[in-house]
Amino acid sequence: MSTDDRLINLVFTAQQKLRTYLNNALTAKRIKVTPAQAGILFLLKQKDGQSMSELSQVLSIDNSTITGLVDRLEKTGFVSRNASPSDRRISQIHITSEGMEEINRAKIVINRVNQEIKEGFSETEIEAFKRILNSFFDKFGNG
Repeated sequence: MSTDDRLINLVFTAQQKLRTYLNNALTAKRIKVTPAQAGILFLLKQKDGQSMSELSQVLSIDNSTITGLVDRLEKTGFVSRNASPSDRRISQIHITSEGMEEINRAKIVINRVNQEIKEGFSETEIEAFKRILNSFFDKFGNG
């Protein structure tokens, strides 16, 4: 198999390089959240009070990982966790005003990096790339 045909390796390597680059870009602007934590804050900004299971499902991250991410967000004061009034076993996660400020700051950096990814590619190439990436959800599901 030619090196260029190892698509799994290319996708994983690209993902790791992007994660490192984005982490560094956020850190350079003194933003405290990681890309994974930012994903949670973005979801809570759209719809506050989601459960851990809802966040886990949307982000395709297992429950134990979500728990750790939310624990760290709670420690930094970016989210609060409250028992659901209808089922005390379920925690609802709420974004705080500090979390809202942090995600608004992070969004600027994330948008900039997103633009950097597109640089040097035509609109047609970008659309083809998005089609390829979106095909992963159809082929491999959400889990």
